[in-house]
Amino acid sequence: MVKHSRHFLEKEKLVDLTKKYPLTDSLQILSQIPNAKFDEAVEFTVKLGINTKHSDQQVRGTLILPHGVGKKTRICVVAKDAKLAEAEAAGADFIGGDELVEKIKSGWVDFDVLITTPDMMKSVGTLGKVLGKRGLMPSPKTGTITIDIKKAVEDFQKGKAEYRADKYGIVHMSVGRKSFSADQLKENIVAVYDALQKAKPSTSKGVYVRGVYLSCTMGPGIEMDAMAMN
Repeated sequence: MVKHSRHFLEKEKLVDLTKKYPLTDSLQILSQIPNAKFDEAVEFTVKLGINTKHSDQQVRGTLILPHGVGKKTRICVVAKDAKLAEAEAAGADFIGGDELVEKIKSGWVDFDVLITTPDMMKSVGTLGKVLGKRGLMPSPKTGTITIDIKKAVEDFQKGKAEYRADKYGIVHMSVGRKSFSADQLKENIVAVYDALQKAKPSTSKGVYVRGVYLSCTMGPGIEMDAMAMN
């Protein structure tokens, strides 16, 4: 049985575990949870009614959060020649070619997103074991395999974020920080929820959204009413 600290149990008293809260009420409760000694991340979790064993029921994509996630996204670009110069000019944090691939292969993953060009995928494709389990493998679906390196870098700097259902059909996303205003968090959450609705696989049957939750790093989960997400 998991044992929680006294402080956590005090926070949990703010949440009625038998209720599903509208978005506005959920944000109000979140604001009442005492702050930790750091600016906690706010996590939005959606349980989807999909069967991820089927390739046509994968839910993955990107969107630009209206207010970002409250921290700098460390961008790594694997490319060559003019595209490397383009990445550097756009402000990528780490750039390189095959030598950078070798560095990553040895276990270095000190970045949040990896962008590459189609002609480098033969090299980047060898990083599956390192990047796959961390959800960092580039994909055309997320715009991380592209010829337009400048736009890709700039989009992630503006707050572009990836959503991806895990093997249980659950999407976990950071939607900001505890220091964000309620309006900022609301706009980010609605943007994610709308993106997930649009990403519903045509082969998904039955109830698509089966659970919606909001939490902060050191706080309890708040179950939300999927019918009151505005």
